[in-house]
Amino acid sequence: MSPARAYALAALVFGLDQLTKWWIVAVVRLEERLTIPILSLLSLTWVENRGVSMGLLTADTEAGRWLLVALTATIAAVVGLWIRREKRWSEQLALALVLGGALGNIVDRVRLGFVIDFIHLHAGRWSFYVFNLADAAISVGVAILLAMALFDRPAMRKESR
Repeated sequence: MSPARAYALAALVFGLDQLTKWWIVAVVRLEERLTIPILSLLSLTWVENRGVSMGLLTADTEAGRWLLVALTATIAAVVGLWIRREKRWSEQLALALVLGGALGNIVDRVRLGFVIDFIHLHAGRWSFYVFNLADAAISVGVAILLAMALFDRPAMRKESR
C-alpha cells in the first residue's frame, strides 16, 4: 500500500463515519427517539460523548472541549506523518483506520461539542459502550498495530533466521 492509498482509505473511513452520523441525525432522527431496538443484541442508542474512547477524559467545559480537540488533532497529525514514513502495508492500513476515525470524531467535536455515538451492543444485563463507525475503525487499527508490535517484531524475525 502506498501512502496515497492509505490516505484514500482514511478519507473513505472519514466519509462513511460522517455519512452514518448524518443518517442517524437527519433520517432516523435518533436524538428524538433515543433508542431503537434492532436485534436482541443490537440497538441504535443516542449518546453525546463529550470524552474520548469509552467516555474517558470527559470535557465538561468549553476549554476542555478545545483542549481535547487540540490533543486529538495533534495525535491525528502524528498518525498522518507516520503513514508517510511507514513502509509496511499492514501498518499503513492500521494507521489509515486510526486517522480516518480520529478525523471523523474531531469534526463532531468541533461542530457539535460532542461526538455522536449510536451503535449499542448488549445481551441481557450486559451492555457494551455505545460507539460509532469512527470508534470501530480506531479500535481495529489499534488492534492491528498491537498485534504487529507483539507478533511481528523485526528482532524476532532476525533471531529466527
